[in-house]
Amino acid sequence: MGNAKKIFEGLLVLQYRLGNKKAFSLLVKRYNVKMYNHAYWFTYNKEIAKDIVQDSWGLIIRKLPNLKEPDSFGSWAMQIVTRKSIDYLNKNKRDREKLKEYYKEPKVDFNSDQQESDLVKIYTAIKDLPTDQQVVLRLFYLEEYSLKEISEIIDKSEGTVKSRLYHAREKLKTILKNSNHE
Repeated sequence: MGNAKKIFEGLLVLQYRLGNKKAFSLLVKRYNVKMYNHAYWFTYNKEIAKDIVQDSWGLIIRKLPNLKEPDSFGSWAMQIVTRKSIDYLNKNKRDREKLKEYYKEPKVDFNSDQQESDLVKIYTAIKDLPTDQQVVLRLFYLEEYSLKEISEIIDKSEGTVKSRLYHAREKLKTILKNSNHE
């Protein structure tokens, strides 16, 4: 994430604190889809993801006046969505198990194309990883957050993030290696 982007978002936070409601609208415009996609990745449910994002924005509005580092708005907002998503999952473990089974197998047969078949194997292998490793992989590779930003989002040390990323990659290698030998 670029430094200029973080500074701009910090300025929007400060503008909002000064009463500029349009500044908050710009923050929503910049983050709403990203937050929704993040919540959906946890829940696989559009309505629940929308509810999580709406609850997150409510919390953000209440806490924004006290945000100590306005430049960290993006990782702070994603941290809120992550926590709310995990809270939801913890409250609904039984539904989560059903969803895992439903989403474990890709619905489309990509065997016609080797590259797409490999992507399906990777997707399926990632779903077999522990949730904490899936989160770190997603934030690092798909959302392109830095290790420092991920540590802020999941509220763990950078060392823990590095360790989870390393273990996730190693476990993925093992899973993929074993699936190729079957």
